[in-house]
Amino acid sequence: MTGLTLYPAIDLKDGQCVRLRRGDMDQATVYADDPGAQAKAWQAAGFGWLHVVDLNGAFAGKPVNEAAVRAILGNVTIPVQLGGGIRDLAGIAAWLDSGIRRVILGSAAAKNPPLVLEACKAFPGRIAVGIDARDGFVATEGWAETSAMPAAELGLRFEDAGVSAIIYTDIGRDGMLSGLNLDQTVALSDRLTTPVIASGGVGSLADLVALKQAAHGTRIEGVIVGRALYDGRVDPAEAIGLLAA
Repeated sequence: MTGLTLYPAIDLKDGQCVRLRRGDMDQATVYADDPGAQAKAWQAAGFGWLHVVDLNGAFAGKPVNEAAVRAILGNVTIPVQLGGGIRDLAGIAAWLDSGIRRVILGSAAAKNPPLVLEACKAFPGRIAVGIDARDGFVATEGWAETSAMPAAELGLRFEDAGVSAIIYTDIGRDGMLSGLNLDQTVALSDRLTTPVIASGGVGSLADLVALKQAAHGTRIEGVIVGRALYDGRVDPAEAIGLLAA
């Protein structure tokens, strides 16, 4: 197995870099008021990708933090994946034209599967699907709504679509530093041929060690880390070296 990619998260709310607890917009901790500078810092720390989410956009169903995303793109040369409020082909095309490497479809994937198929056909290798799960069931609209669809079922819908990755987030653990839900992440990966990126709950280097062990022989290809990086609980160089080995 090759190494795992570590994606530092830049979650945007009202133009600032924040971290939420379990997706609650009222429980936001502001970590930086200059997203472009934060992106530059993560690139300087050695990260090879950035994971950016427009939180306001996820709730509004349309891009809201456009200026902050453009500031990020203007400050880095590493690839950026973006999710949050992207709901149509024109919006996908506009972001890819602006320099985003990969667009993440979350609510749109759950509610409008044909859009994913169309986007994958139009932009091969540049579409990811975000599966955000609460107790194993898909949540949408910035996690405000929980459906009756099991996470694996949504992933299986796009097996032959050409999706570049499935980003699997356990909402109950997101921002809580309590460790990834490895059982559900591995179980999802075992059912799919699409690469899976783990997300939600990394609190220490030990969590990354556990992921690396659990991911061996699976299609898990990376992990998204937010609060633990901003709080200094995970050292970038140490984490990158561990996962790349």
